[in-house]
Amino acid sequence: MATVTVGAVRERAPGERRVALVPEAVTLLRRAGLDVLIETGAGAGAWFTDAEYTDVGARVVPPEELYAHADVVLCVGPPDPETAQALRGGQTLIGLLEPLRHPALVQELYRRGVRPVSLDLLPRTLSRAQSMDALTSQAAVAGYKAAVLAADSYDRFFPMLTTAAGTMRPAQVLILGAGVAGLQAIATARRLGAVVTAYDVRPESREEVESLGARFLDIKRPPGTESGAGQGGYARELSAAEQAAQREALDAHIARTDIVITTAQVPGRRPPLLVTAAAVETMKPGSVVVDLAASELGGNVEGSEPEKTVVLDNGVTVIGAGHLPSAMATAASTAYARNLVALLRHLVRDGELVLDPADEITAALMGEASLKGGASS
Repeated sequence: MATVTVGAVRERAPGERRVALVPEAVTLLRRAGLDVLIETGAGAGAWFTDAEYTDVGARVVPPEELYAHADVVLCVGPPDPETAQALRGGQTLIGLLEPLRHPALVQELYRRGVRPVSLDLLPRTLSRAQSMDALTSQAAVAGYKAAVLAADSYDRFFPMLTTAAGTMRPAQVLILGAGVAGLQAIATARRLGAVVTAYDVRPESREEVESLGARFLDIKRPPGTESGAGQGGYARELSAAEQAAQREALDAHIARTDIVITTAQVPGRRPPLLVTAAAVETMKPGSVVVDLAASELGGNVEGSEPEKTVVLDNGVTVIGAGHLPSAMATAASTAYARNLVALLRHLVRDGELVLDPADEITAALMGEASLKGGASS
């Protein structure tokens, strides 16, 4: 019987510390009958040594050997040009490939006979694919880290404390966006003792927010507009009028808030602007704003820059934190690797990798990539 060989490459994007497979995942894949290759040094950023991989049955090899022998190449983010060029026809590339942002990359892969499988295209409404949902696993890490980062950057206490010097009031935290990252930020900030308020354009998120002990911020939609819920479990992109009304209502609440954490993103598009520079100017000195959507496309906070922390003239700290999962590389890699194991168990049948377009999971992972790449799967 044939054996599928998978290979995890070393991530080359600046600041990226995650790895696609961790030793625990290698053990699970070996039990499933797969051979596993790991590029030399691939796990170092997440504190996994080459010896740990060899101890559980993987072969640690240089990149040229991995590309020569792997049937499936596993990565975290989109490959750099050198890595993409090293892939050969007939191979399958699995990762968070961001085809909506990098259509030319996907098109080139298809042209050369490489089959891209992009985990960020998996709809969250497919319940049987929850164990493969890498966006959810990474968002949970980001939300947790955002709350911890905010607490670390804030020069006061998060909880209410009664001391010999008197009572310290709790921090007032506002979370904008109640998706996976937002809910995890809410839960973490609440565990740290803050008073938390949250807002999301999807009215149905109220129950989830309140179940975590936070208050849901009510903002009236302009007359004639519908719910902010979109397809696939995500929020839809709001119209210009809706965004303007939302920002106006948020500004008054932001002025009374100590910590703002923003998490709203639109796949492949510019994130919505939720916090204006004028709103930040009204915040008290020592306040902290953490923008999880900060990227080269923009962010939720006007003036935030990806991977930069700036203290403004009014004493407010603005943190562009678009790559927080990499800041918790060990936990994020472990969760991501479990997503990949679940996906590979689904795709590998009787020793062969089966990419069946009639399967709803496979179709979701490859369909949009095919559309953007100008080719069929």
